[in-house]
Amino acid sequence: MTQRKAYPSDITLEQFEPIRPLLESVRKRTKPRTVDLHEVFNAVLYLLKSGCQWRMLPEKFPNWVTVYSYFAKWSAPGKDGVSALERALKKIRWRGPRETGAQRADPLRHC
Repeated sequence: MTQRKAYPSDITLEQFEPIRPLLESVRKRTKPRTVDLHEVFNAVLYLLKSGCQWRMLPEKFPNWVTVYSYFAKWSAPGKDGVSALERALKKIRWRGPRETGAQRADPLRHC
């Protein structure tokens, strides 16, 4: 994989390692992972921070469909109603929105 430019929303590998087990626990292991979870998480942070559309994620990130798939799994509420994504964002002290621009704009979401 080629080195991509860093974005202001990125977290370092050292910041990512404490939340890796939390994010890995969401996915059922049916086959070996072929994508870098750190890069997927950075893509999610980019999307949350920028508010861009899924298809507009920069090319150097993993495919937007893959990123969306992980985002959907990580965003599902746990048994206590808190998603793995919310836990991870809290653990890294994220200072941005916790939902995509589309989610914020959906008037039916809060009904």
